[in-house]
Amino acid sequence: MRLLLIVVLLFSIISFPAKAQVKRDSLSLLHSPTKASIYSAILPGAGQAYNQKYWKIPIIYAGFAGLGYLAKINNDDYKIYKDAYRLRLDGDVNTVDGYVGVYSDQDLATLKNYYRRNRDLSLIGMSVLYILNILDASVDAHLFFFNVNDDLSLHIQPGYKNGYMAGPYLNLNIYF
Repeated sequence: MRLLLIVVLLFSIISFPAKAQVKRDSLSLLHSPTKASIYSAILPGAGQAYNQKYWKIPIIYAGFAGLGYLAKINNDDYKIYKDAYRLRLDGDVNTVDGYVGVYSDQDLATLKNYYRRNRDLSLIGMSVLYILNILDASVDAHLFFFNVNDDLSLHIQPGYKNGYMAGPYLNLNIYF
């Protein structure tokens, strides 16, 4: 217990001056990752628009539309097989489902569970897409002023060194 207390104390002492020396540059004040994340959380794609990555917005909405369509189709089929299964097992001879002679009781239960599972997976997929939308906006905002140009290159130069650490070596130069 004492060791844990000492480690926490040392960590807080070491990290305290670093927090006081944090300087915000003017670029981070111009483009905020927090603002991009909040925009995307309120309206999916708004953070991408804030980051000026307009080409991502149709992809996000196509993903939501596709997953929403799958959720609706699977939910409709789930309701059909759920009602048929419920009618089959209600014990009343006057109620007949539309699948008599086509599916057994076990088949109806299997189909009902299959479509419910697919509906649930589609809804989970929509939730994951929503979270990825927010993360993408945040990462793009962090990298908004990152310079990506054609000058990025790697040069490998073999060489031989004389003296204390004599021998062949490879010199790797990265230019950006």
